[in-house]
Amino acid sequence: MIRIILLVAVSLFFVSCSTHPKPIKPNEKAFKAEDIDIMLALNAEQMQHYKIAAKRFDELYERSSKKEYLYRSLQNYLQAKENEKVIKKIDMITQGSLSNPILVRLKIVALTEMGKLDAAKKLAITLAKKTQKANDYLLASDVYIKNQEYDVALKYLESAYAKEYNEKILDKMAIILYVNLHRKKDAIAYLETHSRMLGCSPLICKRLIGIYSNENNIEGLLSVYKRLYNLNKDKAIAQKIIQLYAYKRDYVKLIDFLEETKADNSVLLELYVSGKNYTKASKLAYNLYEKTADIKYLGQSAIYDYEANSKKMSKKVLISVIDKLTKVCKETNEPLYLNYLGYILIDHDIDVKKGIKYIQKVLKTSPNSAFYLDSLAWGYYKLHECDKAKKIMDRVVKLEGGDNPEVLLHVKKIDTCYKKLMQHKKGKKKK
Repeated sequence: MIRIILLVAVSLFFVSCSTHPKPIKPNEKAFKAEDIDIMLALNAEQMQHYKIAAKRFDELYERSSKKEYLYRSLQNYLQAKENEKVIKKIDMITQGSLSNPILVRLKIVALTEMGKLDAAKKLAITLAKKTQKANDYLLASDVYIKNQEYDVALKYLESAYAKEYNEKILDKMAIILYVNLHRKKDAIAYLETHSRMLGCSPLICKRLIGIYSNENNIEGLLSVYKRLYNLNKDKAIAQKIIQLYAYKRDYVKLIDFLEETKADNSVLLELYVSGKNYTKASKLAYNLYEKTADIKYLGQSAIYDYEANSKKMSKKVLISVIDKLTKVCKETNEPLYLNYLGYILIDHDIDVKKGIKYIQKVLKTSPNSAFYLDSLAWGYYKLHECDKAKKIMDRVVKLEGGDNPEVLLHVKKIDTCYKKLMQHKKGKKKK
């Protein structure tokens, strides 16, 4: 409260309200050493030597009759907790008059700090009625808050807010309504109305977030976080929104949010893949590759393009996928891309031997992978070397992943091929 009043008074520091017989302009010196004395007073204030600063400003006032020095002196006495001195000095100057609102405000602050709340309330009410200014309504509310008369304090805050729709006043109103008067719905209504009509500033949005979080109101939180994100595009806020949608498992709206805002394309890519929307995933991965030059995104784009067209693969798409993966495999030895390229070359009978080489390269680092061994076995199957394929698949079915539907399909075909091979060999022996 003191800080509010001091700020108001400080703003008048360079505005001359002199009662000097010959009014002195703010940029005019009242005496020769005035500049030096001002610097000494300000230095004492900056060093938080408030009593010394108050005396120096007092001396400046006595020598110049500039009211701004008087106000500064009284402010420093308040900071020094010299409240009685402030009251005596103001009473001596005003003789009980309310003609100088600045001095009256400073006296109200001093009375409040001394705990003389009845006197402070009486003076604050009188001043607010006279000036009808937002700051004076606010000052009156502060006195009532100090006395824990929250209903009355709220009325003065509402009057202050009605004058200028100040969000700081509204924030105080919301705190009193929510914390002190337990009128939670009213607190939310005030904040939401202000937000909808005048915009959700960081202060108002964060107050709403605090309330909705306390109430565990997920929809409210989402609504406010989205408004706050629109203000400054803060990545941390975007992550909060993503977390809330994920908590609700509302992936459709999360995708809508990410598509609209581009707040986190890596998360959006994961959502496309988990939803098997490979067409969008491929396009987004390629965009990320162009933006970041990260080769993994080119590899992902190729894989998702292949998956998107797996049921009806055109030659054009197949060539494009192979070209992309070939480029990727020249720059990285990551098993995923080596295996994918190798398997495609094998499965589509494009270059089975070359495909096997890619798989063998992968198996040097992951010799017990069911999926990579399956790819190798499939390569030998394509070369009609079913005995080699059979030996590998006998290992695969015992490994983790050996019960994968595609692996089991390969097992069946390789077994059939192996049986035919054995029958063929037996037939030759009989001859």
